[in-house]
Amino acid sequence: MLILLNLLAAIALLVWGTQIVRSGIMRVFGADLRRVLSRSVEKKPFAFLAGIGVTALVQSSNATTLLVTSFVAQNLMTLTPALTVILGADVGTALMARVLTYDLSWLSPLFIFIGVILFISRKQSRAGQIGHTCIGLGLILLALQLIVEASRPITHAAGVQILFSSLTGDILLDALVGAFFAMVSYSSLAAVLITATLTTTEVIALKVALCLVVGANIGSGILALLNSGKASVESKQVALGSLLFKLMGAVVVLPFIGIFAHQLDKLTVSSANLVILFHVFYNVVRCLLLLPLTEKMASLCQRWIPTGHHDSEKCTTRYLDRAALDTPSLALVNAARETLRMGDIIEKMMVSLKRAFQGQQGEEKIVTRYDDEVDALYTGIKLYLAQIPKEDLQQQESERWAEIFNTAVNLEQAGDILETMTVDVAAKSLANQKPFSTEGLEELKILYDNLLENLQLSLSVFISQDLDAARRLRRSKHHFRRLTQRYSLTHVERLSHQNKQSLETSSLHLGLLGEMKRLNSLFCSVAYGVLDHREADEE
Repeated sequence: MLILLNLLAAIALLVWGTQIVRSGIMRVFGADLRRVLSRSVEKKPFAFLAGIGVTALVQSSNATTLLVTSFVAQNLMTLTPALTVILGADVGTALMARVLTYDLSWLSPLFIFIGVILFISRKQSRAGQIGHTCIGLGLILLALQLIVEASRPITHAAGVQILFSSLTGDILLDALVGAFFAMVSYSSLAAVLITATLTTTEVIALKVALCLVVGANIGSGILALLNSGKASVESKQVALGSLLFKLMGAVVVLPFIGIFAHQLDKLTVSSANLVILFHVFYNVVRCLLLLPLTEKMASLCQRWIPTGHHDSEKCTTRYLDRAALDTPSLALVNAARETLRMGDIIEKMMVSLKRAFQGQQGEEKIVTRYDDEVDALYTGIKLYLAQIPKEDLQQQESERWAEIFNTAVNLEQAGDILETMTVDVAAKSLANQKPFSTEGLEELKILYDNLLENLQLSLSVFISQDLDAARRLRRSKHHFRRLTQRYSLTHVERLSHQNKQSLETSSLHLGLLGEMKRLNSLFCSVAYGVLDHREADEE
């Protein structure tokens, strides 16, 4: 019982180490990995190589899948190149399995020792996150050693030998057992390593071992599909495509598994190495042969799992992927993307306000509905940001976290102001048939155009962090303030000339000027955050 517990603990340590490496790599290189993947999707060979490279870096095809599904959900990548990257990820994880089977026992204590020193001494810095990654690598290497050591006594047990002796070459049964191994161990790599150990001790024949390896690949696909159960439709499509590709490979290779085993047995290589080499060879050949079929697979997955229409889900968040919460750089990008949606709705509210200025009825109801959508998105973003572990954020990520939160708050307040303005125009001007004076309406339109331009520029600054654009936005704020002061004086001048329309709408007109000034301050506040950060960096 203790031996079995040690094996399960070693497998758990392997999974945990992989998780630590993935999160550490994403925190240090998350933005760079996004650029690599997003720029590599135009041509299949580059997308395929990107999947291999990123998976080799993060030590997990699941981590690469998380990145890819997030891009697909955000419309940054279509399903076809996503499946191409996933095929590359399968090759990458197989190659890493080969690398990690070398005698690297001396690296484990070295990685852990260096990682702990860096992480404890400089936790919030980039070096601290690199130390975090080193700890994970050390744990992976240690876990692999423990798996091999814990498996040896088990394979010598009489009960285990009798159990595995029942696997006498029924390829379907053997593949199902391999899939079960991968699902129980939560890692196809662990399942392959255990299979290699069983083969070395001659508990199972080589033919059975190869079937178990093919089954382990299927098991990892099933795990990915099960994990996508509560994820977005796009995530399910990617997971389904990956599983179908694995099943297609199994259907093709399993009938010839006896021939492969016979030919491999002639090689003067240890049984364990034969299993690992077959694992690599199988994934490389399978993925290369299936590469031309990604378009058809994408169409099939979209038919089987159709994408819902976002128009019916206007009051729900679209980009806040919960699976990305343990990867701060990716989660922050998701939150920023959702904040842009708030900005788009604010722009629609401004269009309705302009129509109300022009005398169109019923715009206040439309604006109220839009404000409900803004409130729903704000709540979702706020709760999503609250779930990102702040203690794991680097200084730059902490600043971005605060910037996203402040921008979301400002846009939510802007939505409330726009709703109030539109309702006031409808109640005090349109309902009472008291239109603005010609001069006053022209001034409001000029302010509106400036306000809309500043909103669009602020959203651009929010995403691009461009210093020149931020300075231009700051200048626009001061220009807008001078305009409101000038138009306040011209309004008072019209009152002194007893302009009837100005007298009737004076309270509303001055109130709108004040609200527009508040809106402009909310829109332009993002410029000061960018400028403060850049000036601090220059110092």
